[in-house]
Amino acid sequence: MSSWIDLFNGRDLSGWQGLGGVEHEWQVAGALPLLSDDPGHFEIQAGEGVLVNGKAGKTANLLTEQVFGDCELHLEFVMAKGSNSGVYFMGHYEIQVFDSWEAEELKYSSCGGIYCRWINQQPVGGTPPRVNASRAPGEWQSYDVIFRAPQFNDGGEKVSNGRFEKVVWNGEVVHENVEVEGSTRAAMDGPEQALGPLMVQGDHGPVGYRNIRLKEI
Repeated sequence: MSSWIDLFNGRDLSGWQGLGGVEHEWQVAGALPLLSDDPGHFEIQAGEGVLVNGKAGKTANLLTEQVFGDCELHLEFVMAKGSNSGVYFMGHYEIQVFDSWEAEELKYSSCGGIYCRWINQQPVGGTPPRVNASRAPGEWQSYDVIFRAPQFNDGGEKVSNGRFEKVVWNGEVVHENVEVEGSTRAAMDGPEQALGPLMVQGDHGPVGYRNIRLKEI
């Protein structure tokens, strides 16, 4: 039986790289309180344990050097007010990370949503969360996800779609057995594959991650 892997060691960015190998501004911090005069940004405090997308909150997406298929993931995230990010399984299938505090209408673009595909400049599909489990900006939140990878035959033809078997957001089950027919919007380039990296989005506002753990299943 597989054991849990700490994808982020809390000290440095070993095992991670910028999408496409580009330079990035992700860094390690100890804490991320909101600025008292600007809650749309963090005060990045020195220390260990937290991964943050730089002072400006706008940098390249970050992905693991390791690749995975079927997996169980736990991670925790914190957002500044109005911020936006995402967690991409296999680099292709996004669960939205968004400041949805007190939002009444839930969409695929809400926090906890499984994002849409983007075909001919139009959104296709996408699944909103069942409930809004959002916490206020500056408060830590969690995702616990079981993901099933797409399957391919010996000829490389996809024979089954990827599937979010279960998504738990801050202790609330918000998705069960949701198929993703293809790559969601802003996925990494390239076709769907049997294995892929975990990717976090870095270019849509200040966001922090910690306790990023994965178990292959």
